[in-house]
Amino acid sequence: MASVGAFLMLLPVAWTCSPQKADYVMVSCFPNAIIANVPECPYGWEIEQLSLGGVCYSGIHSPGYYRFIISDLTPKNNSYCGTQSEFMPGKDPKYIFYNSIVSNDTTLTVRNQPVNYTFSCVYRAAYLVNNAVFSQRVATVYVNNGSLGTFRSQLSMNVFTNSKFLYAKDAPYVIDTSEIGSEVFMGIEAKGLSNRFKVVINNCWATPTPYSTDKKRWSLIINSCSSDNTVTIFENAKDSRSMFKFNSFRFQRLEKVSTVWLHCEVQVCDGERLVCQPGPCSARSLPSEAEPSGGILTAEFQIKGNGSSNNGHIKGTSLFILLLVLINTCCDLVNGSRI
Repeated sequence: MASVGAFLMLLPVAWTCSPQKADYVMVSCFPNAIIANVPECPYGWEIEQLSLGGVCYSGIHSPGYYRFIISDLTPKNNSYCGTQSEFMPGKDPKYIFYNSIVSNDTTLTVRNQPVNYTFSCVYRAAYLVNNAVFSQRVATVYVNNGSLGTFRSQLSMNVFTNSKFLYAKDAPYVIDTSEIGSEVFMGIEAKGLSNRFKVVINNCWATPTPYSTDKKRWSLIINSCSSDNTVTIFENAKDSRSMFKFNSFRFQRLEKVSTVWLHCEVQVCDGERLVCQPGPCSARSLPSEAEPSGGILTAEFQIKGNGSSNNGHIKGTSLFILLLVLINTCCDLVNGSRI
């Protein structure tokens, strides 16, 4: 019986997923998280057989991919799910975070090839310590393909001057109180990747604090659809840049809050492997808000009043009126003396 059991162990067993050669990993180094994607069923491995750092079996099955997320970027060794960090001193000190997606060898059969996708992300130490908001507008995305080479991109969110999206404004972004309700043009672009990769905006929302998880929030884009008629999506998931506009606003009953933070959950989609284009918005109902599951970019808008110039204008007007009164009075006195 023992020999029969050994023989059965060597017999072909039906695949539970369609195995594929997967010498391919796409890593997104977002300000708030590191996201690594590998093609689904790499060399026949199921998602529950793959772990992050050999510790966490926390993979998420997205269409066409297995996704692993490092949501804690605390710069210390042996941190989230086996993530290792290395400090690089110098004029511009940096932290490098390392981890890997590995197969579970305890279920290895003669047909499975072990996998080990090692990846890393580099962050400026000043950003991790100070949580600089301006740095949160930018992420790094790279694709490591064994047969095609490595592609690296900078994914950034910027404010543009108008609907032509030709010129980006410099940060910090300032909105005068007299301009509340004016149109704000946003563009999220990936530079350096080939045309097969598309930028997809999943969700966008605003908060009165820098924290994307703040319960006080106003949704602008939900599941790639405009939340109302004040938001217009020009392009999404068609190219390396996605664009939209919204009407500027401030949070009601928070007069002391002079800043609004815009958060957008985005992803880079491989157009040759997946259908990146979202379905038509009219054909699906939208929830009041969506729970983000991807990387988030954040932009800061400073709301400033034009009080000083208004006061100067009022004083100048009053002085002008006073001069007119004095001139008229003097003229009346001169005319009276002549009579």
